[in-house]
Amino acid sequence: MTEEKFYNLLERRKNFPGDESIREQLRPYKVDNAIIMAAGMSSRFVPLSLEKPKGLLEVRGEVLIERQIRQLQAAGIDDITVVVGYKKEMFFYLEEQFHVKIVVNPDYYRYNNTSTLMLVLPLLKNTYICSSDNYFVDNVFEEYVYQSYYAAVFAEGETNEYCLRHDDAGRIIGVDIGGRDAWYMLGHVYFDRNFSDKFRQIFQHDYTQIPDVRNQLWEDVYAAHVAELPLYIRKYAADQVKEFDSLDELRSFDESYLDNLNSAIMDNIVSVLQCSKGDIKEIYPIKSGMTNISFYFSCLGRKYVYRHPGEGTEKYINRANEAFAMQKASELGMDNTFIYMDAEEGWKISHYIEDVRLLDYHNSDDVKKAMQLVRRLHEAKIKSECAGDIWLAANAFIEKIPHVNRIKGFQKLHDFIQRIYDYVKLDNAEKVLCHYDCYDPNFLLDRQGKMYLIDWEYACVDDPAIDLGTFICCADYSYNEALEIIEVYLERKPEAEELRHFVAYIAIASYYWYLWALYQEANDNHVGDYLYIWYKYSWEYGKRAMEMYEGTID
Repeated sequence: MTEEKFYNLLERRKNFPGDESIREQLRPYKVDNAIIMAAGMSSRFVPLSLEKPKGLLEVRGEVLIERQIRQLQAAGIDDITVVVGYKKEMFFYLEEQFHVKIVVNPDYYRYNNTSTLMLVLPLLKNTYICSSDNYFVDNVFEEYVYQSYYAAVFAEGETNEYCLRHDDAGRIIGVDIGGRDAWYMLGHVYFDRNFSDKFRQIFQHDYTQIPDVRNQLWEDVYAAHVAELPLYIRKYAADQVKEFDSLDELRSFDESYLDNLNSAIMDNIVSVLQCSKGDIKEIYPIKSGMTNISFYFSCLGRKYVYRHPGEGTEKYINRANEAFAMQKASELGMDNTFIYMDAEEGWKISHYIEDVRLLDYHNSDDVKKAMQLVRRLHEAKIKSECAGDIWLAANAFIEKIPHVNRIKGFQKLHDFIQRIYDYVKLDNAEKVLCHYDCYDPNFLLDRQGKMYLIDWEYACVDDPAIDLGTFICCADYSYNEALEIIEVYLERKPEAEELRHFVAYIAIASYYWYLWALYQEANDNHVGDYLYIWYKYSWEYGKRAMEMYEGTID
């Protein structure tokens, strides 16, 4: 059927809704169903996405995903599947309230939206593919659609979005990441049956056979096969299809948003800085690590960082002790960024350092400043109720790693490090407050070269050598370079007993962080090369320490 005839039939159906012949001719073009993707975290939309999925935000009096479901249903589309992942339980009510189907994506946190689409491949027919966080000013959905398309809006000037090139007929012939004065993908997509059949086969192959695909957007798969998959551009005005990438964008669209905003994080900032919600601006994420998520914001002309604790970290991080350690670090002039930390919930607010850079392990001035900070901490001889024991902490990780006993040679390494630990205990070193996470990302330098030691999550009272051991095992130092670091810390050459003690703790620290890495990997937080580096250093420095303690070398 030609496009002209299709639209003529739609017009006739408005005038003759009971005409079965018209209905029968339009049947191949009737939309069968809709998929709403709602599994992702939307980390760019901090802080609100830390408390609830973006699709559940209320805009102009309506929850985003609820508005979208109502618009689909108003267009006669009742078969709606919502794929959830992040904070999935918050979406479950939709099934009862709107009679949608819920599909849970267990891989949402480690793969991209390709994992969501993979779950619903069998459902693809004449299908709308939607994102839960889009806001359509007018209802864009239709009961009958002529051909597959991707919605697009025009970007004036530079953009980093997925920009579309198309021929005179509107068929998309290329997708470019970034462009200028271009139409880019935004909003809903429609797959007709022809597109769905071809896409399903291609996508199934790429997802199962090409590992990188799981970390991509499904649009990347489409872009790689654009010549095989007929998809057309459908252009919309920028004020009709909305996607809010930040709180600033949302409140410019909905001026009353902040007045009705129920956010504990925003309330925390207001209470500490004594400001209004409207004063909090320019929010964007700056760090998403394995234990925390942090975001930048400005308020009344000053710049800040808010740290939000990661889920589950309360199981192995003592937040009350962290708050104590940060207060002491501030008093010692080691971390002047500190403003406030909630000792129970673990969130904190800090000053933002402009143009900060990290410590360079091979810059002698940087290393000297770092060792001076660490030594200042140790010489303060601060005590706290949180007593640490690196060996007990290591064993606690072992209990949490499900496959550890299946690692060949693990028990041999464990027994070896325990022998070394038994030796260092006999040295009877005085235990004081230690940072416990002394590696380069936690040593920051500002424009003037002032160094700060930050992130006191693991701080506790233990043998000071653990900080030096961590500093060295997280670098790429040779053994001789490690010895130089010990001298810089002591500001002199170590005695034989001191040297063996420090070398032993390099091995012990390496083993501790090796176990930490195994635990992270078991929870799908990939550590990278350090998993092997810490394993290697456990043996390398352990053997050197054992030789020193047993007197076989000078």
